[in-house]
Amino acid sequence: MTGRHSRQIALQTLLRSQETQHAVEHILARRLRAAALSSADTGLCRELVSGCVRWRRLLDWLIERATEGREQKPAVREILRLGLYQVFFLNRIPEHAIVNESVRLAKAERCLGQAGFINAMMRRFLREREQITRDIAGLQEDRPALGQSHPDWLFEQWESRWGREKTIRLMEWNNQPAPTCARVNLLVTDPGRLAKRWEPEGVEATPIDCDWAKPDSLFRLRQHPPLESLGSFRDGLFYVQDPSTLLAVALLDPRPSQAVLDLCAAPGGKTCHIAGRMNNTGQLHALDISESRLKLLRENCGRMRVTCATLGQADAAATGEYDRILVDVPCSNTGVMRRRLDLRWRFSPSEAKRLADEQFKLLGQAAERAKPDGQLVYSTCSIEPEENEQLVARFLEANLEWQLAAERSLHPVDDHTDGAYAARLTRKPKR
Repeated sequence: MTGRHSRQIALQTLLRSQETQHAVEHILARRLRAAALSSADTGLCRELVSGCVRWRRLLDWLIERATEGREQKPAVREILRLGLYQVFFLNRIPEHAIVNESVRLAKAERCLGQAGFINAMMRRFLREREQITRDIAGLQEDRPALGQSHPDWLFEQWESRWGREKTIRLMEWNNQPAPTCARVNLLVTDPGRLAKRWEPEGVEATPIDCDWAKPDSLFRLRQHPPLESLGSFRDGLFYVQDPSTLLAVALLDPRPSQAVLDLCAAPGGKTCHIAGRMNNTGQLHALDISESRLKLLRENCGRMRVTCATLGQADAAATGEYDRILVDVPCSNTGVMRRRLDLRWRFSPSEAKRLADEQFKLLGQAAERAKPDGQLVYSTCSIEPEENEQLVARFLEANLEWQLAAERSLHPVDDHTDGAYAARLTRKPKR
């Protein structure tokens, strides 16, 4: 197969993502599984989809400026976005291929009447490439929300909090591809043995150093075949997760033989890490809200050889009290925006209020299940104070028997990892 198939699948994915509420990365994953593309074509398809989604606002500005705001059919607009992304962000694509493949996509989508228009538009953008590139650089300086393709309201909110320079650096971070990171499953292997397994599999890895994880337990995968094709992956020797996700478990500090509750457990990265810290002993109850998410949790716990965990529905009553409780709440995900491709276009200020109310409720439910001397960790992958330290302060104000023992925030610009927050709460000593 050739890049032609990559562009076709990318276009179908982008069109489908506009029609549904499903995250674009999930739609893309399903289409790629069904298509069985080569490694090179899979990479190109991912690049086209992620680039067109991240840079949608800027690409649309270029289209609207060139067409004087005339409305385009959905397929035509997506074809133009694909073409423009290749012109201004993928220098390796030959100019004739951009034009020819854009026209071919129009014909394949039965936009025959627009094929000539698309051809003319692509040729115009290629002729004006140098000037438009300067225009984009000017936008990124003068109108950074547009130039970095983020909503105005989100830029303004972040700018008021962190200032212009840090906000621009955060938006630049969000527009970069996220690396693949792997945590060694110490239940079944060690870093040295895993490295030996990786070598013949074609995996090239670099250790990641962070103070909240064991040395040599985390790696950045610089090169690798599709993960599902690796025997080391299928055998559960590692779990793919960003270093930031380990912060909450570090604060939780679960011990062997303890009773531990993971209240919002799916897809299971933190659950499996907790089991590793417990040496697969004790009682680990891992709950989640839906059967589909529980299915994924079961699969990951099975692959990672977790034997100390009991999995169940989050709305079912969990009997007993716990030494440690982790409540990793549903959140805005603004700390992982570079991984959630269309999040910036889906999230809204009203959504933040709804999430905060749900988070407060879940934190209260978790607190009711802690032993008198138990510890509770609240965590998010958000960088919004309303979901993090402000929410914890709100909880402590309403629950005077609890106190803050420790908290930490990770910010992409400051910590060079995904954003995250975690707070450890304990009950105040009785006088």
